[in-house]
Amino acid sequence: MKQNKYSKLTILSAAMLLSAIQNTQAQKTKNLTLSEAIQLTVQNSGQLKIANYKVDEAIAASHEAWNNHLPDFKVSGSYLRLNSPDVDLKIKMGSGSGSGSGSSLKVDQAMYGIANVSLPVFSGLRIKHGVESARYLEQATKLDAEGDKEEVILNAINAYNNLYKAKKSVDLVKENLSRDQQRVADFSNLEKNGLMARNDLLKAQLQQSNIELSLMDAENNLKLTVINMDLLLGLPEDTNLIPDSASFTGTTDAGTVVQWEQTALQNRKDMEALTFREKAASAGIKAVKGEYFPGIAITGGYIAADVPNVLTLTNALNVGVGLQYNIGSLWKTGAKVNQANARYHQLQTSEGIISDRIRLEINQAYQNYLLAERKITVYQKAVEQANENYRITRNKFDNNLVNTTDLLDADVAQLQAKLNYTFAKTDAVVAYKKLQQTAGVLTNK
Repeated sequence: MKQNKYSKLTILSAAMLLSAIQNTQAQKTKNLTLSEAIQLTVQNSGQLKIANYKVDEAIAASHEAWNNHLPDFKVSGSYLRLNSPDVDLKIKMGSGSGSGSGSSLKVDQAMYGIANVSLPVFSGLRIKHGVESARYLEQATKLDAEGDKEEVILNAINAYNNLYKAKKSVDLVKENLSRDQQRVADFSNLEKNGLMARNDLLKAQLQQSNIELSLMDAENNLKLTVINMDLLLGLPEDTNLIPDSASFTGTTDAGTVVQWEQTALQNRKDMEALTFREKAASAGIKAVKGEYFPGIAITGGYIAADVPNVLTLTNALNVGVGLQYNIGSLWKTGAKVNQANARYHQLQTSEGIISDRIRLEINQAYQNYLLAERKITVYQKAVEQANENYRITRNKFDNNLVNTTDLLDADVAQLQAKLNYTFAKTDAVVAYKKLQQTAGVLTNK
C-alpha cells in the first residue's frame, strides 16, 4: 500500500513539474506579426533614439537663436578690502577751501554694484537670419530622423523575413524527414523479407542521416535568428517567436520605374533635408553679411556704491541708446562670406549627385522586385514539376522501373523546390518594401 501511495505521489509530483515546465515554456512563446515586429523595433531602436536626441538638439539650437531677440541683463558687484590709501579730494569740503586732504579720512573698504540691461534693436539682421537658418536646420534634422526610421523599419522587415524563412525551413525539413523515416522503415521490412537489396536500404538510411543533419543546421539557424530578433525587439533572449505566415501573402503591381523615380524625388527624406540645408546655408550667408553693419541697442543701468567715510551712491539710473561697430569687420567679414558661399555651393552640387543616386537606387530596387516576382512564377512551376516527378518516380520505383537513387534524387528535388518557392514569395514582399523605402514612402504605407 505504501509503495502504491508513494508511486502515486511521485507521479503526481512529476505531472505537476511537467505542467509547470510547459507553462513556463508557453509563457516564453510569442506569436509575432510583421506589424508587431516593426512597432517593437521602432520603440527599442537605439539608432532612432539617437536620431530623436539630435532633433531635440536642433530644436534647442533654434530656441537659442531666437533667444538673441531677448534683452541681456547683467549684474555685477564687488566688496573690496583696502590698505591705508592716501586720499586727496579735489573738491571743496565744508567751509574749507582748496584741495581736501585725505589725512583725516580712513578708507579701508569699498562696495559697489552695477546692473545693466541691453535690448538689441538692430544687428545687421544677423539675429533674424540666424533664427531662420536654425529653423531650416531643425527641419532638416527631423527629416533625417524620418529617414532613419524608414531604414530601421526595413531592417525589421528583413529580420522578420529571415525569421520566417528559418522557421519554414525547419518545418519543411521535418516534414521531409518524417517521410524519409517512413521510407527507411518500409525498406527495412523489405530487406528483412529479402525483397530489397541491402545497398538500397543503406542509400535510404544515408539520405535520412543527411536530412537529419540538414534539420540540425536549420534548427540552429532558427535559434540564432530568434535570438537576433529578440534583441532587435527588446525582448528576453529566451523568447520563442512564432512568425505569422499571413504577413507575406499577396503581391503588388510594380507600376513603372518613371513613376517610382518621380515619387522618390518628391518623398525622399534625404533629398528634402538637403533642400532645407540649402535654405539654411543661404540664410547663413545673409547672417554673416550682417557683420558689415553696426549694432544698435537700447541700454539701461543702475549703479550703487559705498565707500565708508568718503562716498555713498544710490539711485544712479541711466537709459540710452548704444551703438557698437567693429571696424575690423570691414576686412575680416569678406573671408567669412566666402566660406558661407562655398558651403552653399557644395550643397547645391550635392543636390545633383543625390538626385542621380536616387534614380540609380530606384532602378536597382525596381529591377530586383521584378526579378523576385518572376522567380515566384518559375519556382511555382518547379514545385508542380517536382511533385509530379516524385509521383511518377515513386510509381516507377514501386513497379521496379527505376532504382533507389532515382527515387531519393526526386525526393531531394521536391524538398528544394518547396524551399525555393517559399523563400521566393517572402523575398518578393521584402523587395517591394525595399522599393518603397528607396522611394521614401515606406512609412506612408
